[in-house]
Amino acid sequence: MFEFETVKLDIKGKTIERYKRQANQYIEDLGNGIKLEMVEIPAGTFLMGSPSSEVSRSSDEGPQHQVTVPKFYIGKYPITQEQYQVIMGNNPSYFKGDNLPVEQVSWYDAIKFCDRLSAKTGKAYRLPSEAEWEYACRAGTTTPFVFGENVSPSIVNYDGNYPYRQAPKGEFRRKTTPVGSLGVANAFGLYDMHGNVLEWCQDTYQANYHGAPTNGSAWEKLKQGRRGIWRILLGDIVDYRVLR
Repeated sequence: MFEFETVKLDIKGKTIERYKRQANQYIEDLGNGIKLEMVEIPAGTFLMGSPSSEVSRSSDEGPQHQVTVPKFYIGKYPITQEQYQVIMGNNPSYFKGDNLPVEQVSWYDAIKFCDRLSAKTGKAYRLPSEAEWEYACRAGTTTPFVFGENVSPSIVNYDGNYPYRQAPKGEFRRKTTPVGSLGVANAFGLYDMHGNVLEWCQDTYQANYHGAPTNGSAWEKLKQGRRGIWRILLGDIVDYRVLR
């Protein structure tokens, strides 16, 4: 079990609540003193997608639909460059740093990483489905962001020159930041679920959610991943899911 801090922000991006929580994790030893922390995400049902009334909503975020997700484990942070290096033997990132998230990685590279990690550990690692990723990201929230009605550059690494709704302009770092370094997690104990890098999911891209799975599984029809950079998921410690 580990302890973490999370926050709640108002419409102007101001912190109105700060509190401590705990979650369970599984730690994988990758060798050379490098660890991979996997957080336990409880089973549950949530409303996937965003309401049509939400500001800046994209057309591919609907229609909202109920999804039931089994328990799983997902990376506490995006995959770091030292984790990628120890498994893949190279580091393609533009912004260099052991604890920075790996970037410049294709969906196929991410799949290969999971494949090699599975072979090394004897456990079935894979990318999360989009439903699993959104469920893990939302962590029980229904607001536009996991921290509430808005975000702030003080806790999320993004271009602060383009604030959301009523938030003031803020810092634009112009580079990635070390994973978890901004100090706050979501309510499940996951860091950097907003900002820093985009994240790959198992699913292929779809224009909307009409016909999407409702059991948390990946929706695979084409040959290209939905999102960009990534974290990985470990199937239930008792009943491992296979790498697809």
